[in-house]
Amino acid sequence: MKPSLLTFSFLLLFVFSLAFSTLVDEQVVVDTNGNPIFPGGRYYLMPPIFGAAGGGVKLGHDTESSTCPVAVFQDYSEVVNGLQVKFIIPGISPGIIFTGTTLNISFVEKPQCVESSIWAIVAGWPAWIGIGGDEDHQESEILTGKFNIQKHGLGYKFVFCPTYTIPPGSCYDIVKIDDVNGRRLILPMDDVSAPFEFVLFDAGDATRNSVV
Repeated sequence: MKPSLLTFSFLLLFVFSLAFSTLVDEQVVVDTNGNPIFPGGRYYLMPPIFGAAGGGVKLGHDTESSTCPVAVFQDYSEVVNGLQVKFIIPGISPGIIFTGTTLNISFVEKPQCVESSIWAIVAGWPAWIGIGGDEDHQESEILTGKFNIQKHGLGYKFVFCPTYTIPPGSCYDIVKIDDVNGRRLILPMDDVSAPFEFVLFDAGDATRNSVV
């Protein structure tokens, strides 16, 4: 075998091995029926264990004086499905959502007082999960970055990777905390808080809808 052909063969083997390793590390994200979730589908985010862990996600007020519910909360009641969410993969995609796939997350419905139902990270102490854009948070800054889903425990967790971090390339888990306004989702930027863990119920599943 000529040296150039041998080199090309080894290069192909290396590329194939790298691609296979990437596929092994990534997993298809599935709903509670074991079906792959897909962009544009409608889902409820629920704790993997029914009970004290609470219910689905909803919108609430960031402060007691706010007039528009733009903050993302988790309902305390395990029998409340909450609001339906959907996922969009930016740009050209294969139509399959893997762990680590960059996603836009949004609610299917939104209040009239906000321009968009897309999830965003609003700067604060701590930074918190809200909906809308700059026009909906004129007194705050929207952090740029990317959401993705990762496997965690009995279900999944959301991860946010800010565009600018120290050190570069850092990503952080979305967690839940209890404050005066309810159980809200935040971005703590530390490794202490437990992630917001969830499973995905297909909103068209009659079995789940009958629980409420």
